[in-house]
Amino acid sequence: MPRPKKCRKVCSLPKMQSFSPLGAQKDEHIITLTVDEYETIRLIDREGFSQEACGAYMQIARTTVQQIYNTARKKLADMLVEGKTLRIEGGDYRLCDGKEDRCGCGGCPRHRNTEYQSSQCLQKEPPV
Repeated sequence: MPRPKKCRKVCSLPKMQSFSPLGAQKDEHIITLTVDEYETIRLIDREGFSQEACGAYMQIARTTVQQIYNTARKKLADMLVEGKTLRIEGGDYRLCDGKEDRCGCGGCPRHRNTEYQSSQCLQKEPPV
């Protein structure tokens, strides 16, 4: 029996959930990037976190971050090179509740006045 996946902490959902090249047919050649893969790309490439710091922030092991990051980069490369549509959805994550003194990315304090989903893992599988 495999170990259950550990919930990954995510600061917030992406503002845009899909991207597609000009002239792309709807629902043709779709790549699905999970929310936790998106968060890993955001933290490492945009915020400048190391894989170790990203793992500490997301509350997962550095080796798990490395696996997620490699998968996400492969999907992004495929999307760009092949001109495929990208959707960001699903994954094993929980949204940050904003109760931490400092989350590491600076995003959570701005969410303190909004309603939160429960701290349970959302474990959503992307459509196949």
